[in-house]
Amino acid sequence: MKVPMKVLVLGSNGQLGFELMRANWAPGTDVVGLPYPEFDVTRPGDVEKAVATHAPDLLVNATAHTAVDKAESEVDLSFAINRDGPGAMAAACAARGIPFIHVSTDYVFDGTKDGIYTEDDPINPLGVYGANKAAGEEAVRQASPHHVILRTSWVYSAYGNNFVKTMLRFGKEREEMRVVADQHGSPTAAADLAAAIVQIAQTIEKTGAAAWGTYHLTGSGYTTWHDFADHIFRRLEERTGKRPRLTAIGTADYPTPARRPANSRLDCSRARERLGVACPPWQESVDRVIDELFTNPPQA
Repeated sequence: MKVPMKVLVLGSNGQLGFELMRANWAPGTDVVGLPYPEFDVTRPGDVEKAVATHAPDLLVNATAHTAVDKAESEVDLSFAINRDGPGAMAAACAARGIPFIHVSTDYVFDGTKDGIYTEDDPINPLGVYGANKAAGEEAVRQASPHHVILRTSWVYSAYGNNFVKTMLRFGKEREEMRVVADQHGSPTAAADLAAAIVQIAQTIEKTGAAAWGTYHLTGSGYTTWHDFADHIFRRLEERTGKRPRLTAIGTADYPTPARRPANSRLDCSRARERLGVACPPWQESVDRVIDELFTNPPQA
């Protein structure tokens, strides 16, 4: 009789970790989540202890320092979480023959390409966050051959802090919102990302392997932050009758400590072809999350 797969999720109380813990895993799958601060990726020994204690068949890294602007001043901390942590996880997995799934970001690119980024395009991060995520990718590649790295973008969910929840809150409180209209990318629901990881895990369980490597995986379709906000505000108006006046601004009109890539459009065809995973149109997933926030919001 085959023993059910055991999956260890590190960082189970973040946006992605939360969705992984409530995802539709195959019956019998033993999913163990270690949240912060029970598990602290910056604490010496925590990675090795977690992997040795739980002995998973698959490790998923849902930890991340995602405060892009704070990373500019929290350099050591962000590198510890986004580079050193994944490297340690991959090494611990490699020593035991455990597959490893890691999540990265569109910020590894500088956004200057006139077109959609593929996995083969050269990286050139603009700031500390992108640099440490790029370093984390390389640390994983160097430590373990049996890995899947998923680069994603503009992640949101009904849980935690994110653009959708912020726009809904401001939309109720403010008369006008000014939102950047010259940055392009794909909103990605954490639940869709989690569902893809579940599917990859099932492939690994059935075949003992996956098409190892680096992939792009985002919500289907492209938009701007301004049009993303407009979609959210239309849904808010349908439910509450409230809708702020939305003004398009340029990146230069909204200075931040960290520079953002103007073009974060990622080509996700390789993930579809080699891993068999894809995310729904971003509009559908945003609507689903907004429905949850109005009907049965999680406690966060």
